Amino acid sequence: MRSRESRPADFLPLTPAVLHILLALADGEQHGYAIAQAIEAVTDGTVRMGPGTLYGSIGRMVAGGLIEESTRPRGRGDDDERRRFYRMTALGRRVLESETERLSRVVALARAKNVIRRPEPA
Repeated sequence: MRSRESRPADFLPLTPAVLHILLALADGEQHGYAIAQAIEAVTDGTVRMGPGTLYGSIGRMVAGGLIEESTRPRGRGDDDERRRFYRMTALGRRVLESETERLSRVVALARAKNVIRRPEPA
């Protein structure tokens, strides 16, 4: 990961793990296990992140300034004091926006080349 003064383009392309973690945190701060559960849920179980991948990625993302550890939210019903909560930083949000724009252009190109079928009108 790069320094906190980096531009979003310096992080691209994102690894699938980093992309999914940022997408999970786009809904708000979460603890590590909740991030893994959210990723599995939105991908219908096709992406399962083991603890090594999850926490290794989280550590690099914190070091790079994409996410930060946050104080434990009160009143969320999470009883385990050991849980660490994470939230996306402003840089992380800009990186996520840049990556999704980049991926959107890739999908548009694939459609133009008939690699992906265009959705049929409803």
